[in-house]
Amino acid sequence: MEKLEYLFTHHAVLSQEAMWGIFGVVVLALLFFDLFIFNRKNEVPNFTHTLVLCILYIAAACVFGVFVMYEEGVDKGMDFFTGFLVEKSLSLDNIFIMSLVFASIGVPRQYQHRVLFWGILGAIVMRALLIYVGEALISNFHWVLYIFSAILVYTGVKMLVVKHDEEPDFEESRVFKMVSKIFHVTGKIHGEHFFVKENGKHYITPLFFALIVIETMDVIFALDSIPAIFLITQDVFVVYTSNIFAILGLRALYFLLEAVVHKFKYLKPALAIILVFIGLKIFIPKLFGIELEAWHSLTVTFGLLFAGIGFSIYKAKETA
Repeated sequence: MEKLEYLFTHHAVLSQEAMWGIFGVVVLALLFFDLFIFNRKNEVPNFTHTLVLCILYIAAACVFGVFVMYEEGVDKGMDFFTGFLVEKSLSLDNIFIMSLVFASIGVPRQYQHRVLFWGILGAIVMRALLIYVGEALISNFHWVLYIFSAILVYTGVKMLVVKHDEEPDFEESRVFKMVSKIFHVTGKIHGEHFFVKENGKHYITPLFFALIVIETMDVIFALDSIPAIFLITQDVFVVYTSNIFAILGLRALYFLLEAVVHKFKYLKPALAIILVFIGLKIFIPKLFGIELEAWHSLTVTFGLLFAGIGFSIYKAKETA
């Protein structure tokens, strides 16, 4: 650890504005390659295609994390990687929900990447707003961190004890009923279009309805994930960049894992324990006199995720 700190001392070569600018350029470049290079056509991405894209996004996040470590110091870099791992893990639930949404609404696979691209753009904006609100609350009312802690502990315990065996019926959901009251909804797919005009009336297609549901679900998931990252660090730059890098690769991760994500049955308990750990971390120094450093959180998070995935694969082979 001392050698790492020696290599990545706090250089502070760039201003905070410059770092935000570099982050913006990287995000725009990744989105450009995703939309205009890797996904130019409406077709179902193959395994090799999505695997390369996933590796690209993870590599970009790792390089950026090292950049944060170089500019801001080891602890900030560790916080970035911890936040990225937590957000990436929570996104696996998003993948399962996306799969259910597309199956329930009947969106063909060749158009799903278009819905997910715009969904990710919407998530980037919504996360910025939610993080801004969270930072403002913490700056003015530090005790809000204890509320975030309670939310995470409750969420983690709930994930451990509550079983979800039934798939939700989106046509009976509040979102579907609310959207149906506001818009004319057509059940017919009109290619890649989100809106169509028929008989003088404007309709939203199943693609746009799926986008609304996915955006709504992302906001709900963000109410868990954003308190988690704020309990890891209150640095807004680290909070937002780790969030966005986790979200950016979500579309490729969806096409890579949609068919097998449900097989990682022990990943959810591991993630639940991580959320409880992060939620209780704020109390550990006061109760036990132990000061947790950034690398402690990263080690616990990575270790539990690796154990959850590894045990899931082991049990799947055992029962095969």
